[in-house]
Amino acid sequence: MIMMGKGKLARPVFRYLFLLSFWGIWLALPFIMIDEDDVKHRELFIKILPASFTSVLLFFILAEWLGPRMLRQQRIMSYLLTALGLSVVFMGIQGGMKTWLLAPDHKGLAFHTFRSLVHVFLAAALGMGYALVRHALGEEKSRQEEQQERLKSELAFLRSQISPHFIFNVLNSIVYLIRTKSEQAESVTLQLSALMRYMLYESGDAQVTLEKEVGYLKNYVELQKVRFEEDVKIRLEIRGGIGAQVIEPMLLIPFVENAFKHGVGLIEDPSIDILLEVQPQSMKFIVRNKITLESGENKDQNSGIGLQNIRRRLALLYPGHHQFSIVESGGFFEANLFLQFT
Repeated sequence: MIMMGKGKLARPVFRYLFLLSFWGIWLALPFIMIDEDDVKHRELFIKILPASFTSVLLFFILAEWLGPRMLRQQRIMSYLLTALGLSVVFMGIQGGMKTWLLAPDHKGLAFHTFRSLVHVFLAAALGMGYALVRHALGEEKSRQEEQQERLKSELAFLRSQISPHFIFNVLNSIVYLIRTKSEQAESVTLQLSALMRYMLYESGDAQVTLEKEVGYLKNYVELQKVRFEEDVKIRLEIRGGIGAQVIEPMLLIPFVENAFKHGVGLIEDPSIDILLEVQPQSMKFIVRNKITLESGENKDQNSGIGLQNIRRRLALLYPGHHQFSIVESGGFFEANLFLQFT
């Protein structure tokens, strides 16, 4: 938090230093351009320098005070008209100051009065342009931040959809083991505790290591093997090296949940095949389950929380870096995911 505070403080300080440096150069420019031997004109510019500071004052009024207040309220036309009125006022002030500072019979009085009009006009134009650009950039930044917040909220909602669905399925497994008085009930409950720990604490991160996600997947599959025993053929194959790759948490499990949801039950010789092929920069994930003709006719390809959820999360988190397809033929339903690690 302290670092953020320092960063926020540094931005306006840097901006003001830049503006003061710019106007310092602007005011010093006439002295730089005058020949060193031209003492008369050098003294003249020094004499009227206080009047020139009114241009700087006008700039800061338009750019740093009036602009942010009126543009924040979307009063753009009012701001432009007010800026025009202030420009006329400051032209009169600067012209009057130069008339007072210079002798009335000074030959350069008319010339410096004209320069006052030009200086004030340029200062006003720079101030208005600066304020409008800052306002436009601020609006764009606000839109981006708002969009990011919406995406975060949507992702949080999508993740929250996974949790109850997952808990419901796993608790069914625990209930089954308790009813059959299986000796595995206690060990499976402990395994569920480990899965819940991952779901509650790891899945809140933006990304996790692929190793953790695969470990979570293995535990889930082992839990289902205990539940279905020999009634369902479950095969999990992992190829390639799992190294430092990172992935969105809870990304793979909806594929497998969907397979168990629709691939067991009133199906003859049910089977579920899971294949994960890992490359240094990409991965391929395939989940295949057997279905009946009736289940294939009644189930839309996009049905179920799991697949709808995964489509949206992939679109939000991996735009242009994934391919997702569903194939249903020959009594099998197959979900294919190709993902490039980002």
